[in-house]
Amino acid sequence: MTVNGWEEKDIDTLPRALARDSMEQLARELENFQEIASYIKPQPGDVPTLDGFDIHGEILPLNGLVGGDHIIYLDFKKRYDLEARIAHAQAQGLPEVAANLARCQRMVGIVLVDVSGHQVTDGLLAAMLHQSFLLGSLYELDVFGHVTNHLFENLNTRFYKSSSIHKFITMIYGEITEDARFRFISAAHPPPIVFSRLHDRFMESGKEAYVTCPPLGTLPSHNVIDRNTTQSVLGFKEAYELNEWEIMGAGDILLLYTDGLSEHADEENRYFPGRLEAKVLELKDRRARDIAEGIKEDILS
Repeated sequence: MTVNGWEEKDIDTLPRALARDSMEQLARELENFQEIASYIKPQPGDVPTLDGFDIHGEILPLNGLVGGDHIIYLDFKKRYDLEARIAHAQAQGLPEVAANLARCQRMVGIVLVDVSGHQVTDGLLAAMLHQSFLLGSLYELDVFGHVTNHLFENLNTRFYKSSSIHKFITMIYGEITEDARFRFISAAHPPPIVFSRLHDRFMESGKEAYVTCPPLGTLPSHNVIDRNTTQSVLGFKEAYELNEWEIMGAGDILLLYTDGLSEHADEENRYFPGRLEAKVLELKDRRARDIAEGIKEDILS
């Protein structure tokens, strides 16, 4: 039997064929998304270099090639022509900007991002923050000669206006200087930890040494010029505060991480901090890459 040119058996198989085509198209779209998002993943050459320090980072997406966890390296010496910028600032009669740029030659920045959720497509918000941060930091260097808290107030309000109330971002931005200072701001991100070579254990930082703010995008910033154009039923957040630690000694190990590490557990035990501390103790004499690889292997086991 035929109906308008279609045989009955074709009508029976049509829904299955359409479903198969839709799934194949969806798979291609997801593959394309992952390919685009993979370009923002840090490459080996992006890892900052700083006298006296060894740095390495690892990302372990729960699903697929990318996810909501993300690292941005800001090696000022590699990303920007600081000498040209210093000369330009001096020619413009901006000695303070020139001095700030000169300090950037002796420090590096690291951003660690964690988007709520565990889907591959959560990488979209991470990619949005990646581009927004790097573009904003470029303007910060032009105007101030360094990255300021103002950038993060603007990022916070921007994401408040453009992301879902169900999606938020925890983030930490830190700058490491050659004289072993670690200056950072936190948006509800897990606190950094330091493994002391002298004491062979993680050191307590104390609550007074760690100030954090709500996640990025949950509450708009209070201290921005355009505050009156933003509506918020729950109010506004206070300004980001700068944390400054001077506790790193020779051989100490600073660890930045997301809650994927701090909440990791098997059926009986949590990985953090006890087993992590034991693994770092075992690897403390190795290079940063080897320590990160060793932790990753231990987590996966």
